[in-house]
Amino acid sequence: MENMGVITISIDDEVERKFRKLVEKKYGKIRGALGVAITEAMKLWIKKVESEEQ
Repeated sequence: MENMGVITISIDDEVERKFRKLVEKKYGKIRGALGVAITEAMKLWIKKVESEEQ
């Protein structure tokens, strides 16, 4: 099992509502779906920022 980091954040209510709705639509109500989607979003953001730096 891979190590997991924990981040506690505050985000805009509307962004959270839309994100959770789309996560449920894509993955269903499976345990860990939100973490999977957040990880995917963070990887995309990292890739974008790194490409902008070059």
